[in-house]
Amino acid sequence: MDWQPDEQGLQQVLQLLKDSQSPNTATQRIVQDKLKQLNQFPDFNNYLIFVLTRLKSEDEPTRSLSGLILKNNVKAHYQSFPPPVADFIKQECLNNIGDASSLIRATIGILITTIASKGELQMWPELLPQLCNLLNSEDYNTCEGAFGALQKICEDSSELLDSDALNRPLNIMIPKFLQFFKHCSPKIRSHAIACVNQFIMDRAQALMDNIDTFIEHLFALAVDDDPEVRKNVCRALVMLLEVRIDRLIPHMHSIIQYMLQRTQDHDENVALEACEFWLTLAEQPICKEVLASHLVQLIPILVNGMKYSEIDIILLKGDVEEDEAVPDSEQDIKPRFHKSRTVTLPHEAERPDGSEDAEDDDDDDALSDWNLRKCSAAALDVLANVFREELLPHLLPLLKGLLFHPEWVVKESGILVLGAIAEGCMQGMVPYLPELIPHLIQCLADKKALVRSIACWTLSRYAHWVVSQPPDMHLKPLMTELLKRILDGNKRVQEAACSAFATLEEEACTELVPYLSYILDTLVFAFGKYQHKNLLILYDAIGTLADSVGHHLNQPEYIQKLMPPLIQKWNELKDEDKDLFPLLECLSSVATALQSGFLPYCEPVYQRCVTLVQKTLAQAMMYTQHPEQYEAPDKDFMIVALDLLSGLAEGLGGHVEQLVARSNIMTLLFQCMQDSMPEVRQSSFALLGDLTKACFIHVKPCIAEFMPILGTNLNPEFISVCNNATWAIGEICMQMGAEMQPYVQMVLNNLVEIINRPNTPKTLLENTAITIGRLGYVCPQEVAPMLQQFIRPWCTSLRNIRDNEEKDSAFRGICMMIGVNPGGVVQDFIFFCDAVASWVSPKDDLRDMFYKILHGFKDQVGEENWQQFSEQFPPLLKERLAAFYGV
Repeated sequence: MDWQPDEQGLQQVLQLLKDSQSPNTATQRIVQDKLKQLNQFPDFNNYLIFVLTRLKSEDEPTRSLSGLILKNNVKAHYQSFPPPVADFIKQECLNNIGDASSLIRATIGILITTIASKGELQMWPELLPQLCNLLNSEDYNTCEGAFGALQKICEDSSELLDSDALNRPLNIMIPKFLQFFKHCSPKIRSHAIACVNQFIMDRAQALMDNIDTFIEHLFALAVDDDPEVRKNVCRALVMLLEVRIDRLIPHMHSIIQYMLQRTQDHDENVALEACEFWLTLAEQPICKEVLASHLVQLIPILVNGMKYSEIDIILLKGDVEEDEAVPDSEQDIKPRFHKSRTVTLPHEAERPDGSEDAEDDDDDDALSDWNLRKCSAAALDVLANVFREELLPHLLPLLKGLLFHPEWVVKESGILVLGAIAEGCMQGMVPYLPELIPHLIQCLADKKALVRSIACWTLSRYAHWVVSQPPDMHLKPLMTELLKRILDGNKRVQEAACSAFATLEEEACTELVPYLSYILDTLVFAFGKYQHKNLLILYDAIGTLADSVGHHLNQPEYIQKLMPPLIQKWNELKDEDKDLFPLLECLSSVATALQSGFLPYCEPVYQRCVTLVQKTLAQAMMYTQHPEQYEAPDKDFMIVALDLLSGLAEGLGGHVEQLVARSNIMTLLFQCMQDSMPEVRQSSFALLGDLTKACFIHVKPCIAEFMPILGTNLNPEFISVCNNATWAIGEICMQMGAEMQPYVQMVLNNLVEIINRPNTPKTLLENTAITIGRLGYVCPQEVAPMLQQFIRPWCTSLRNIRDNEEKDSAFRGICMMIGVNPGGVVQDFIFFCDAVASWVSPKDDLRDMFYKILHGFKDQVGEENWQQFSEQFPPLLKERLAAFYGV
């Protein structure tokens, strides 16, 4: 006997569904309470499915809503549905998947896949066979409804479908789907391709077995009239390019021709899918050989795709030139992520690596959804990195026409093109830059805001070249114009100019010192005029300035300009305001740069950081004890505060001692070092190292408690935590001296294991080597017996580090250990020679230590053996050792 609703109950449910469509929030609250009550009745869900599948007298939105409420119930507590209810729902879904309304079919499909993803694919064995069977129905609605449901199941459960758990249904499903590629209805063809597409990236075996049929069928659909079908064909080919390029290579020429057409498809969604093809192809080793002959067609197509569409311009309010007085809406402001402090060492020939800028391919964040313009620009960028200068003959003739075009939309796209190729084609562009850069600087004053903002971005991509020229040539005019744009009347331009200026600061570093007064006037003036979102970017520009000019900022007139507005913001912000993050980061850079100049401001800043750490720890404690009563804290507050404390300790050095003495920071640090969140531990160890250098007198009493915690965090699974703990141990060694002896065994084995691990990141290897050397420096008797286990990787990790204090102490340690255990270095002596030769100018006493060891070894093996040994040296090493040490 079928379940039947009670008439009164049904009316109640219908009333509830009607009320829940009301815009009134009070009504919505009542609806939510009522839903909670009704969910106490097990057969409430029967009513919901009944309205969805049987109550055809009701309007479609109400029926669909009933299904969606049921879907939420399934999601929340399907496990507690009584079996008769669950069975009724499943049976109703399968019986009505062919409903006459496409909205109802789609709702039933969503319901089916939600039940299936609740572990029910195993418990509902008839589901897949029945749906596949319904595909054969003569009735279009049934076939389309079943396909819609199957597509959702394929999207949600692709891995499970290709596993033994279900007895590999794909072996039947994939061939079945392939038959429908030729169906007369475009919607069904589209579903069929979308279903198969779900299995490409995981290389499902059933698909790999039918791969040639699949590709043939795709080619047959290449010129389909339906845009959705064409989009799915393009998507399939892009994925196949990644996982089965071997199957596409024989047809590559025609696939490229096809994609060239589709990238110009009049349907933007198809064009966007096709444009992804070029991005993916650029990552394949064969890109250059298969694409070279097509560049002449491809480049103009990509360039053409880089123009703003009319829709973009409307969404970006492209005709609004001045909006600086309009407050930002809160949803415009993206969450920021604080990057915790990691301790690194200076390398030979450091040049900021451009790779992280590659992400900011464009500056229209408000449209952060991916579109044809962004995809075309990204494709041009990656192709420029593949083809380098070979791209330019196809581009330069176009660029001339674009950059000087009377229509602003075209001109704007030309400036974007110039920015997109900056990284890949830099060498080839150099001859043109002396005339292009002044033109771009002129564009900074264009009357269209979108032209001004893209000019900021493109100029930032050429900042490295600008800085390499005499400053009066381009740097000065660029800086002057960018500073005007920072005070632009348009918010998008302000944002682009601030970001560009930060990039320029990183490249120019101390070249900016002569202009500091002018720069600070501008940045401080911007404080008074910026809305919320751009203020956050302004903090970054100020922090980067401090990082770039360092102690040159420590002049009374500069401090007078900069500090009052920063401190005013600092006082305005509450402890729970996330805007503190960028401000704290900014102050950390400023404190490090100003050093003693920051002293007048350090007390309130220090106190507040300690308070932030304390509050967060207290809230975390409450949450752990009573998770139902308290919310989990946002630990970013604590992380950023710890990092600013590090900045203060580094900037103020010994002056931080009194602040530490008057606070409970060491107790708090003890808790932070044991926090469950790796980023908290990472920042704690950085602070511990900085306090060790600045005021060891307060750290020393805690060493016995701290060392075991440091030892357990020497776990390379958390690279940055491990890195900072390692560095802190090295700093503690230098302060403890021989008193380090009881703690050597807690850390030494882990350090030796890390330095011998394959694929350990360079920074961690370097810090590990320094710390092993420092341990050996203060406790040579304890560490020297293990010399043979680490000497080779130790030498190779430190050969690229510049001469500095850390390298000095580590090498002294190695020399002392060789004194205790000379046998430990014999087998790898050539590595030691190489490491010694990496020193440019060691201190005299260290040079003597090197001299004694080299000559001691030479004397011990005898002249003839030494000759044979030194034959293996590369010529440069031989020369350096002869010149510096006479061996």
